[in-house]
Amino acid sequence: MTPLERIIREVIESEGPIPVSRYMALCLSHPEHGYYITGDPLGTDGDFTTAPEISQLFGELVGAWLVKAWHDLGRPSPVALVELGPGRGTLMADIWRVAKTDRAFAEATAIHLVETSPALRERQIETLGKLGARPTHHNDLLSLPEHAMLFVANEFFDALPVNQFQKLGDQWSERKIGFNGEGRFTFGLDRAASRLPKPVVGEVPNGAILEHSPAQDSMIMELAYQLREHGGAGLIIDYGSLEPGTGDTLQAIREHQRANVLDQAGEADLTTHVDFAHLASIAQAAGMPSIGGATQGDFLLRLGLLERAGQLGAAKPTDQQRAISMAVERIAGDAAMGQLFKVLGMASHPIPMDGLETGLWDR
Repeated sequence: MTPLERIIREVIESEGPIPVSRYMALCLSHPEHGYYITGDPLGTDGDFTTAPEISQLFGELVGAWLVKAWHDLGRPSPVALVELGPGRGTLMADIWRVAKTDRAFAEATAIHLVETSPALRERQIETLGKLGARPTHHNDLLSLPEHAMLFVANEFFDALPVNQFQKLGDQWSERKIGFNGEGRFTFGLDRAASRLPKPVVGEVPNGAILEHSPAQDSMIMELAYQLREHGGAGLIIDYGSLEPGTGDTLQAIREHQRANVLDQAGEADLTTHVDFAHLASIAQAAGMPSIGGATQGDFLLRLGLLERAGQLGAAKPTDQQRAISMAVERIAGDAAMGQLFKVLGMASHPIPMDGLETGLWDR
């Protein structure tokens, strides 16, 4: 039994079954034993690998998009370059390496990272320090500077806690976590919790599960507020769907393998698929319509992924060219991240989602 499992058991014994969102929050963010608090989960020695860890191409193209967005928005100054959940700092380092080639952009920009993990903060400072960058860390969005913002959130929203509701007959009940007859964690239903927090689209079969994240709603509303009040643009990149739907997408990942969600609390990554249609609707209601959505593969290809990969591999040995090709397939291929991951763009004024013309690669 893990230390966090003992704490969760005490909570359930004291208060009764807990919502899925509270279980996720404790597992991921408990101040002493939370998964994201206790160490570095990324890479081959961790539990999962993100696109920036696979190839510099991902961060370079995201960085080029952010620079282009800054120009399209009239080159506001000063501007906060913000990443939510920046991991080891790999993505921001790739973004900054490209972005600082535009001198005017670099002079107008300061890096701000929203990160709660002490261990990851140290890695981010180390990674960005090699490029001469000094990030400012924040626990949340509320302490960001009150001026224009360019942001990216890659694999951030999927780890925000969700609640689950299940339809049985004509009634919706909330899924909660309690004990079974053997004293182990198990899912159950609270029939008193029948009020759905978000609309259901289309016909829903009996037994269907609807997921909703108040934390995601709050985050997207705060991002929309920042853009509406101060201007800017940003990208949300995660796995999920561009269309609304139902289903149990809660999963645990440990050592790059699926694990039981209710086992080894605090020692596995817990995530759900992001409902991008819902995020877009919340942003629009907050006065910030999205500027478009796409699969990650389409987004990267439209930004010139193949052209940049060819340039990066030019005159390289065959094995390095092959490695670049394999990385392109992993981050943009239909059988890999290319279709599963989606991109949602937001901006204070209409700007293109593609069409890079900055010539950053030649600098």
